[in-house]
Amino acid sequence: MKLYYIDIEKTVFGENEVHEEGCYRLPKKEKMKYIGNFASCHTAVKRARKQFEDAVGCYFCTGQCS
Repeated sequence: MKLYYIDIEKTVFGENEVHEEGCYRLPKKEKMKYIGNFASCHTAVKRARKQFEDAVGCYFCTGQCS
């Protein structure tokens, strides 16, 4: 299981990126929100979309979910 966070600021493409803990692209603490502890990035992105409908997985740490 891994910890997941979402960037609360949208990218230039209008998306909110979901990151695994430790991702080098993880935003500063004040610009991210904890999503939870999940077995897969698919579940983390699904949960994130309940609050951020444009949530996508980070290409670098959750590539299979982007």
